[in-house]
Amino acid sequence: MKKNGVVIIFLFLPIIADATNGYFAHGIGVKNRSLAGAGVAFPQDAMASATNPAGMAFVGNRFDIGAVLFRPDRGYSAGTSLANGNGGAFTIGPDSDDSGDASFLIPSFGINYMLTDKDAIGLSVYGNGGLNTSYDSGSASFDPTGMGGVASTFPGTFGAGTAGVDLFQIFFNFSYAHKFSENFSVGVSPIFVVQGFRNNGLDTFVQFTKTFAESGGMIMPNSLTDNGQDYSYGGGVQVGLLAKDVIGTTDFGFSYRTKMYMDEFDDYSDLFAEDGDFDVPPTLWAGIAIELTKKLTFVADYQKIWYEDVDAISNDVQNLYSCPTAMLGGTDFDSCLGGNDGGGFGWDDIDIIKLGLQWQTHPDVTVRFGYSHSDNPIDDDQVLFNILAPGVIEDHITIGATIDTKNMGEINFEAMHALHNSVKGANAFDPTQEIRIGMHQFELGLSWSKEF
Repeated sequence: MKKNGVVIIFLFLPIIADATNGYFAHGIGVKNRSLAGAGVAFPQDAMASATNPAGMAFVGNRFDIGAVLFRPDRGYSAGTSLANGNGGAFTIGPDSDDSGDASFLIPSFGINYMLTDKDAIGLSVYGNGGLNTSYDSGSASFDPTGMGGVASTFPGTFGAGTAGVDLFQIFFNFSYAHKFSENFSVGVSPIFVVQGFRNNGLDTFVQFTKTFAESGGMIMPNSLTDNGQDYSYGGGVQVGLLAKDVIGTTDFGFSYRTKMYMDEFDDYSDLFAEDGDFDVPPTLWAGIAIELTKKLTFVADYQKIWYEDVDAISNDVQNLYSCPTAMLGGTDFDSCLGGNDGGGFGWDDIDIIKLGLQWQTHPDVTVRFGYSHSDNPIDDDQVLFNILAPGVIEDHITIGATIDTKNMGEINFEAMHALHNSVKGANAFDPTQEIRIGMHQFELGLSWSKEF
């Protein structure tokens, strides 16, 4: 099953790359995305369980199906090295390149059913996030000793041909919510997760793998790169509460999603820390919704993502310095790629603030506006590996609308622009070279909702 995947995954979500808050989506469902992801206290559709399962008790019998056309523009530039074989073990270019594979279709689906006037069950299926890069040009030079030897140059961003990664995550939220009163509900969602990953063009880092180091260079790793798509399965739980009219017309929502414990990417056990382990970090949401008038609602959310709970994401690339084959005097095999402390992407935990305004301009028309600001998880000393994963976006601006067609249900629209952001810093293996990674994004979303 790991090799063949699950048929419904390929039918429903053939490709996904949604790196906005780190590699998480900025929102789930067209209505929520048009409010910049705010809405933990403001459930509006059958996708609400993705943010707060308690909200399902308030959305009634309905289904929502939609898709987003997502376009991230990402790339890197690497400056001239002052070392040029005199103190730089690994130097990129100097080059600049923009990633290919620029547009992605991201579907979503949700259904909610009221068992009683107090109890609801539902299912929502969506992409939690992802990353995708593909660099066709570029070059890299090697002086393995870093002591002024003759540097050899090879094609490809990392000197091994076309380089890139593709990570996607699909969440299946099965939700149950119960109203304890007209104004208070709790909810729980057992979650099943499927994630896929592939990479190419990383043969440069063979000598930094635990497999290679422990064998004294006698065994070449076969689970580092260019192994096609591999799949990982796992899950966790999300819980939430929703309290309406807590103070006047102010509602309060809270939700927490545990770490999603995943089995390993066996085909990439020489790349990710802990033999290919790649769990999904835990996440918290808290927020309010204030009904300013009968037609105008303000929403504000706080979200936290604990990337540092996942070693494959959070371990610094500099951990590789302690790998014995890095020739820097290190003796710790677990610091090599694939080891428990293996070098990674160096991502930090992030905090996100989301603000949204919903305005019913006509009995059949509602418009939405949103803005969010996120921490950038990537420090300037982690730019080298993050050429593959430049999740540096901080600011999103969103807009959207709903048209109620009565008999045919609702048609929902949204658009998002993630403002350009970049990070520059020194190459971890050639401190005389500066690398800059950057990204900006656009998306357009459309969905259809129907009550039953």
